[in-house]
Amino acid sequence: MRIFGTDGVRGLANGSLTSELALGLGVAAARVLVEHQDDLAYGSGRPRPLAVVGRDTRISGQFLEHAVVAGLASAGVDVLRLRVLPTPGVAHFTDALGADVGVVISASHNPMPDNGIKFLARGGVKLDDALEREIEAHLGQEWDRPTGADVGRVTPYGPTVDEYAAHLVRTLDKPLAGLKVVLDCAHGAASEVGPKALADAGATVVAIGAEPDGLNINDGYGSTHLGPLQQAVLEHGADAGFAVDGDADRCLAVDHTGEVVDGDQIMAILAPRPPGEGAAGRRHPRRDRDEQPRPGAGDDRRGRAGPADRRGRPLRPRGHARRRLHPRRGSSPGT
Repeated sequence: MRIFGTDGVRGLANGSLTSELALGLGVAAARVLVEHQDDLAYGSGRPRPLAVVGRDTRISGQFLEHAVVAGLASAGVDVLRLRVLPTPGVAHFTDALGADVGVVISASHNPMPDNGIKFLARGGVKLDDALEREIEAHLGQEWDRPTGADVGRVTPYGPTVDEYAAHLVRTLDKPLAGLKVVLDCAHGAASEVGPKALADAGATVVAIGAEPDGLNINDGYGSTHLGPLQQAVLEHGADAGFAVDGDADRCLAVDHTGEVVDGDQIMAILAPRPPGEGAAGRRHPRRDRDEQPRPGAGDDRRGRAGPADRRGRPLRPRGHARRRLHPRRGSSPGT
């Protein structure tokens, strides 16, 4: 029976996704790890495989986490409990701690009653489809259970939030001092680490949707509900606003006027550019002043060399080439 979808196992918590299934998935994943031990780090150093497990703020994540952890440990896998952490954070610790598998318990942007279980391979990458099929094949099978000292150890990993926030800050090229940012955490996994990382990077942070109670994840806040973010950016005079979903693996933004910047535009802003070009693809102003027009090139209205036709006349953008980067106010956000 095929139970893995495109993003792990997902369904109504305590409906189709039960504690029994979570326990069985933990056992099956552990057995697959053991069968592939020659490919894993613990085969040459650690006495047992190592797993890290994190979750979002859904109330059902508590019993599902314990079920998955019990399955893994009962099958001889050591487990580090990361507790509440964004999905990218679990991927980071899977790699940084040299774990053989990572487990994320989350249904992402789905409503609170849903939940999910996703396995990550070594390095924090998506588990190969072939390994998912092996896990499915092991569900419900008879197996030789380890006993005594051969069972796994379960340990809370203490510095999760501080270490992940520090990791995020290290990815920046420059500090965020002088910027005021609104962050909508969807009452989800980023509620603690998200504002902390931005503040540690130097920004002034206004956090909204950052009071999880286990029942309010994605409820009226987050990347699928941008209204509160737009309002907060305008009310606080912020430079920008960002909204993540329940497990903080997706992000939308608004600019200082409250206009939406969708995922495609964010990717364009973040894309690498040749040296001397800024965030919007403009050349460095000092370099522009110093450069002379090339033979046959026209001059644009600002006096800089621009594209020209065969007679040296400057070409002007037409149609969509003149459009602004940001969509018009009221456009629907991407998903």
